[in-house]
Amino acid sequence: MDFIGTKKKTDDSRKTQPLAFVKVAPGPKTKVMTMAEIEQKAISLGIQLCQMNKTELIHSIQKAEGNTSCFKTTNGQCLHTDCCFMADCLAVKK
Repeated sequence: MDFIGTKKKTDDSRKTQPLAFVKVAPGPKTKVMTMAEIEQKAISLGIQLCQMNKTELIHSIQKAEGNTSCFKTTNGQCLHTDCCFMADCLAVKK
């Protein structure tokens, strides 16, 4: 786990602990979503599929869900461990 310099207060206001970025390897329950699955998710959110590449489409989905559009921008570190795009986002390019 990598830490950044920002401190976060715990319940006890006299103690602080570092705010952590989590380096996560996709687990057995996470999988890379197919483009068809991503398009279906976008359609269910009312997003029009107009000449967007995969990254742009995922950013649109993230925005529509009220999340930060951070897909493929985190350099292998992520605070959003419940994201359905995590396996693809953190995947190492070969």
